[in-house]
Amino acid sequence: MIGAASAGGLLAAVLVPPAQAADNPYERGPAPTVSSIEAARGPYAVSTTTVSSLSASGFGGGTIYYPTSSADGTFGAVAISPGYTARQSSIAWLGPRLASQGFVVFTIDTNSTLDQPDSRGRQLLAALDHLTQRSTVRSRIDASRLGVMGHSMGGGGSLEAAKSRTSLKAAIPLTGWNLDKTWPELRTPTLVVGADGDTVAPVSSHSEPFYESLPGSLSKAYLELNGANHFTPNSSDTTIAKYSVSWLKRFIDDDTRYEQFLCPLPRPSLTIEEYRGTCPL
Repeated sequence: MIGAASAGGLLAAVLVPPAQAADNPYERGPAPTVSSIEAARGPYAVSTTTVSSLSASGFGGGTIYYPTSSADGTFGAVAISPGYTARQSSIAWLGPRLASQGFVVFTIDTNSTLDQPDSRGRQLLAALDHLTQRSTVRSRIDASRLGVMGHSMGGGGSLEAAKSRTSLKAAIPLTGWNLDKTWPELRTPTLVVGADGDTVAPVSSHSEPFYESLPGSLSKAYLELNGANHFTPNSSDTTIAKYSVSWLKRFIDDDTRYEQFLCPLPRPSLTIEEYRGTCPL
């Protein structure tokens, strides 16, 4: 027969599971605040390594930004493509900004500055494969937690990449351009970022139909920047960073601490023209 004390201990063990069982093993960094996700740098010091075009296979090389410390284990990773005629320098600000929040970030050059979205999508996937299989920081990356971003045609490429590789955890097209306007086959949580003053890829013919065509069952959001244009993502932008960090954290790291910044849906403001989304996520 089990004594009363023993029985009580067993009951407590059943009712109170170990604390670590409830923890998300992918959470990285301290609990977020508005100021922490709007900050120019997050809690991690960042190091860089360069991948030359000669050592790259399937894309044009690039720069890897990664948290210097390995004390927290592996990190999720994001590949980012520039737009038409542009090079990685045009999206370089996102490298340290995102990496300092706890990601490995690869800003890439494409094989040609004139590459179209489908090609850029393939190159984003090639860059992710390089990160996880060949790069000097591959041991720091969790290959099951990957995402893509891109500007303009690179944004269209991020949609192409997510269409091709449904295992991706997050996609963020920034003022994306693509002749394909419908994406019902996507299974990757997608944050579509448009700009109210975009005359190159107007939201009415690009970002809005991209968003509206995504499956209703998918975690998705549409952020239209206020007082912005097609090239706003080429410079450091707090609103882009704030919601990109929140989206990547929520879906690459499954970190629900960041859901507070996405739901309830953000209201229009001096920097947000419109925000739509599935809420709760």
